[in-house]
Amino acid sequence: MKVIFIKDLKKQAKKGDIKEVKDGYAENFLIKNGYATPLTEKNLEKVKEEKEAKKKEEIELTKQAEELKQTLEKITLIFKVKTGEHDKVFGSVSPKQIKEELLKKGYKIDKKQIELTTSLQSLGFHKVMITLYKEVKAELKVQLVK
Repeated sequence: MKVIFIKDLKKQAKKGDIKEVKDGYAENFLIKNGYATPLTEKNLEKVKEEKEAKKKEEIELTKQAEELKQTLEKITLIFKVKTGEHDKVFGSVSPKQIKEELLKKGYKIDKKQIELTTSLQSLGFHKVMITLYKEVKAELKVQLVK
């Protein structure tokens, strides 16, 4: 019997997959527990519509992330830090501080999206990567001043 999976099933199939399974397994486990439906034209059409809607949503989210990337790359965040001898910075600027500064400017970015390859412990300009959506990454400029 051919079935269309409507939920992910660990080590078996992903949502939207079409597989040939034994009749008893399909009827007594997959269909009964809501993991799959029998393969019919109506069900196949429904799965195709869901895939199209998901694809359109992906395109829209990517487009929004690209627009946000364009605006973020024009911004320079300036942090006043305390310094000691020879302009050595006390502590460093954290992703949380960057997130709060972006929030003040009206951008809602989660601190998990902010990637620091090195700690920001020296005066001057630094580049910080922000993952906006899947492959869309923005390069934010951060400046540390006395």
